[in-house]
Amino acid sequence: MGRRSHRLTAATLMARYQIILAYDGTGFSGSQRQANARTVQGVLETALRSLGWTGRSVWLAGRTDAGVHAEGQVAAFDLDWPHPVAALQRALNAHLPPDVAVRALRRAADGFHPRFSARSRRYRYHLYCQSVRDPLQERYAWRVWPPLDGAVLQQVSRLFAGEHDFSAFGTPPRPESTPVRQVFYTAWRQEGDHWFYEVEANAFLYRMVRRLVFVQTAVAQGRLSLAAVTAALQNGQAGIPLAGLAPARGLTLVQVRYAPD
Repeated sequence: MGRRSHRLTAATLMARYQIILAYDGTGFSGSQRQANARTVQGVLETALRSLGWTGRSVWLAGRTDAGVHAEGQVAAFDLDWPHPVAALQRALNAHLPPDVAVRALRRAADGFHPRFSARSRRYRYHLYCQSVRDPLQERYAWRVWPPLDGAVLQQVSRLFAGEHDFSAFGTPPRPESTPVRQVFYTAWRQEGDHWFYEVEANAFLYRMVRRLVFVQTAVAQGRLSLAAVTAALQNGQAGIPLAGLAPARGLTLVQVRYAPD
């Protein structure tokens, strides 16, 4: 009887944990594990193995490209951890490199999945308007010139609110997936020469936010018409007559929302 009780007690130590990660994406080849490349998932799994984790893979709320930053990436994993939750956060941060940190950690429901349980994701893009580059800004922002028309920026950003076919602004994660996404929030905020774009949607296409930013700046500089953007959204066109992406360094994954949020 005592031996059976010991087995039951040991089994209850395994639990699912949800963490919020912040990272500087400059030194990473993206968030998702890759062979022979430094990734956020890779360094997180290495840190967990130092704590006795034996799982095959941690789960992430979403994939970020090489150079993209995060202050609210969500990850989850199952771990046999016999100590307080706060101790797990301290232990993980002690084993993670300086450009990654666990900002928060908690027990999660057994069925929680950071990607499939998510209701929405919010990104922020930072750019600044100056004629000469600023080395102290370049790591986390995109310099654009000539300056932007703020009124036009706000006007074009409002076009993206609601449910649309965003084929002109990104690629579905799988060929059979729909390019339709629902955008809950889209707006620009100005602070001097700096502009911040925030957008929240139920999900995003591959490179969608960087494409949205590039197109909006092109319209605000007079290089692309508002009518071309409107037509692409209304008709589900797969192209706009101006190719390009905003650089990854200006983009940050801010928050992932779940039902209780």
